[in-house]
Amino acid sequence: MRHPHLDVRRAVRTALSGLPDGSAVLVACSGGADSLSLAAATAWVAARGGSRAGAVCVDHGLQPGSADQARSTAAALCGLGLDPVVTVHADASRGPDGPEGNARAVRYAALTAAAERTGAAAVLLGHTLDDQAETVLLGLARGSGPRSLSGMAARSGVFLRPLLGLRRSVVRAALPAGLEPWDDPHNEEFAYARARVRHRVLPVLEAELGPGVAEALARTAELARADADALDAQATAFFASDARDRSGVDHGESGVPDRRKPGPLHDRQSGGVPLAVTDLAALPRAVRWRVLRRAAIAAGSPPTDLTAAHVAAIDTLVTAWRGQDGIDLPGAIRATRAEGALHLTPRTGTAAGGQGEPPPPHP
Repeated sequence: MRHPHLDVRRAVRTALSGLPDGSAVLVACSGGADSLSLAAATAWVAARGGSRAGAVCVDHGLQPGSADQARSTAAALCGLGLDPVVTVHADASRGPDGPEGNARAVRYAALTAAAERTGAAAVLLGHTLDDQAETVLLGLARGSGPRSLSGMAARSGVFLRPLLGLRRSVVRAALPAGLEPWDDPHNEEFAYARARVRHRVLPVLEAELGPGVAEALARTAELARADADALDAQATAFFASDARDRSGVDHGESGVPDRRKPGPLHDRQSGGVPLAVTDLAALPRAVRWRVLRRAAIAAGSPPTDLTAAHVAAIDTLVTAWRGQDGIDLPGAIRATRAEGALHLTPRTGTAAGGQGEPPPPHP
């Protein structure tokens, strides 16, 4: 008979194997069953593998008694042998993204700061395969494209998610006896979309389509991530190459930079982010839209406010040009077409070329 704690420990050991020997890590622990199970497994692995493991508890202050709960969790983590155990208060009561979004933003900021302060090489998060499946369904409902469907990465910067390949039931069965997890009431509150997906949508899918739906959604995330990574790499390469052109460096046939010549996309008038329309039009749409999004963000449009609809509107200046006016974007940025290039500039300024580009003749 297989013991669940072996699976959890193996997952943690695999995740830590990618770090330099002797690295310090932190476990992000809310006091819930998943993160407590992760913390216990990490303490066990670290004690036998030469790593140093601590923990960090983030108190959002959104519920009565949250500070007491954070202290209780910290005491349990110390009892596991984790050191240091850091408790951080991160107010999530204000912000533009609602309770869930605000809490997520301040939590990740607090975890990043804790890692920097303690010198930790990584912060381990307790997301499971079930969390991944829920994330894919939420992304599908938003219609946000393959990047949203790719779910959560096993590694993203300082964050590691060792448990993404394990079902929540396995992770919770591995929780050592004597540890009392805290059940966040928000996880049962149907005002939150994730709670509805967890308790209503996924069970219905499992009942109607048969077992294995969560695993299939997690596989979808893995495949979508590989595709999105490849497309992002192409967009990055194009944007970086185009930036070199905009820098005014002409490599010429010899490959030797000639800084006397402006690059073909050098914006001499607006100081914005010009992109050659012919080069953009030649890109596959999946790559072109990524380039347009990067250009808008580089010009100052906030990435959290820039939607797929905004990018689609910019794209009409490239692929459906009829002499139309520019496109207003979040962050007071305006996209216009002039002199064979797409320009993204502050809305209070003027686009390069002044009068714009004449529309093509009607067929």
